[in-house]
Amino acid sequence: MVILSKKEKNIFSRYKELKENSGSHSPSIFTIKNAIEDITIKVDACFLSNPYATDLFINRFNNEIIDNFRLREILEYYPSQNLEIGKLLSDRLQVSKESIIIGNGAIEIIQALLHNFVSTNLVICIPTFSSYYEFIKPNTKVLFFKLQKENDFLFDKESYLKFIETHKAKNAVLINPNNPNGGYINFEDLQVLLGELSHLENIIIDESFIHFAYESTDKSMINYHALFKQFSNVSLVKSMSKDFGIAGVRCGYGLLNPSKIDGLLGNGYLWNSNGISEYFFNLFYEDKFYKEYQKVRIKYLNEMSFFKSELRKIKKIKTYPSNANFILVELLDGSTADIFAAKMLINYGIYMRSCSDKLGLDGEFLRIASRSKKENLMIIKAFKDIFNS
Repeated sequence: MVILSKKEKNIFSRYKELKENSGSHSPSIFTIKNAIEDITIKVDACFLSNPYATDLFINRFNNEIIDNFRLREILEYYPSQNLEIGKLLSDRLQVSKESIIIGNGAIEIIQALLHNFVSTNLVICIPTFSSYYEFIKPNTKVLFFKLQKENDFLFDKESYLKFIETHKAKNAVLINPNNPNGGYINFEDLQVLLGELSHLENIIIDESFIHFAYESTDKSMINYHALFKQFSNVSLVKSMSKDFGIAGVRCGYGLLNPSKIDGLLGNGYLWNSNGISEYFFNLFYEDKFYKEYQKVRIKYLNEMSFFKSELRKIKKIKTYPSNANFILVELLDGSTADIFAAKMLINYGIYMRSCSDKLGLDGEFLRIASRSKKENLMIIKAFKDIFNS
């Protein structure tokens, strides 16, 4: 069982204060660096992104913006309005521009949907991303559908449909792959499920981690744009932070019924992008960049598979099936997730997510993001060091 020394406890108490101030989310690396000088973060296995895609974006940004002295125009000029940026995505996504809304991160789209279109009740699978039940309006009832630990937190369609019927549900959220466990509903099964949920008023599908899932040997990408077109009650939410590694730029989009977009644009959401995010969406539209991204995506997926296989070999933990770029780990040696995560952070500079505050998780769980091959090896070595000591 992992325990902390007196010095480590002192540092941990300061971290706990930062965590409490961050609510159900993890404090940012900037926050930790500014508040606790004793901690040096070497590996960010807490926040979930592809580091090779970040490198790709930085290289292009340096070559096209910094080296060509174009930074001033990005900072000084207003970015384009929402609909204009949406046009850039239309061809790439093969969806009409009238159905696309840009967000200051996916979180803004999530909040817009919950506050403007969801009422009565909302079914949310747990464990999951907490903002879906934190942002709900006070007069909307949250109906928690609990994913079962004995079934590895995987989605069970028949139980879900029975739950929907029993509780007379009107709205539902499905994150696929799900966060924090990485459980995945394959495309055909999801299509069948949506057909059986056609009576619901709203179904929000969050596909923020979909670039890390695949169903073919060539690891080709999956998206749910066809499902959005097929089912009128479906809204899609997509964060660009994870797959493109640009959380600091704040890019996201939603595919919504045009009437919903008209309602949102009529009440704000006009200039909710910044100059750097507009530059990214121009890259996203560009075929050359998209092909370069596909290469680093495959590289990352291959290293991610190796990382997951190495984690599964470690005794004293259990890993759960994941089709995302992170893995849910249960500690079996009597250690608490908070203490273990603190040990990793303080002694090894590895920042990972304790899931002690996640609804629907009974036990001691960590969520660990896959990083570069070098960083993943550092995580594996730290696990072995801690357990061997």
